[in-house]
Amino acid sequence: MRVRSFDGVELAVRDEGAGRPVILVHGFLSTARVNWEAFGTARALNEAGFRTLLPDLRGHGDSDAPTIATAYPPDVLALDLAAIVRHFELTDYDLVGYSLGARTVVRAVVAHDLAPRRMILGGMGATGIIAGQARAAWFVSAIAERATAKPLSDKGRVARFLASTGTDPDAAMHIMGSYVETTSEMLRAIATPTLVLAGQDDHDNGSAEELARLLPNARYKAIPGDHMSAVTRAEFRQAIVDFLSA
Repeated sequence: MRVRSFDGVELAVRDEGAGRPVILVHGFLSTARVNWEAFGTARALNEAGFRTLLPDLRGHGDSDAPTIATAYPPDVLALDLAAIVRHFELTDYDLVGYSLGARTVVRAVVAHDLAPRRMILGGMGATGIIAGQARAAWFVSAIAERATAKPLSDKGRVARFLASTGTDPDAAMHIMGSYVETTSEMLRAIATPTLVLAGQDDHDNGSAEELARLLPNARYKAIPGDHMSAVTRAEFRQAIVDFLSA
């Protein structure tokens, strides 16, 4: 279905299953289908008795992808997530985010009054939350240099992923420009029970263990894999089901 956000931009949201609502927020340059459906996470949650809401972020997948900078104000993805919660009139729900999705979940909680029962931050470390501007700037440069990047380099991998998901390059760069950092003090004020879930070889966004230590009611769980492969693992989806079912 289409959900109209705060500024009229329309977001594509899949609504599957029945039970306690869980919003699953995908990562940068990805889609709900790639992150949550292709490897069975949404299906596992549906089978465990959860209703899953699967948005494509602004600029991604089947959602609108405006290419003007004014369509990407600071914290735009968190504002979109808050609009989804309002649209479905959710009062008792869980939030799960991976990578950029995890950062979006944090921003929605600390700055936009979202109050999930539980949340899961996947593929995210402390640096990616409290000091991620340098990482965002690197992604902008990788996208800008996509035509000349060496195929086996980190920037070359970004170029391939961008092409494979069909994300508009201008929209993707504007998304990175909307990034707002969250202070460690803001993290320490989050009382929501939280699972910090990351591949044991995932170092893309700093230390996931450190992020869990900053959150007063969090636990850390490592699973096999790195930033790209952990989300494909059976251990990943099982950890999500177990934490939300407890």
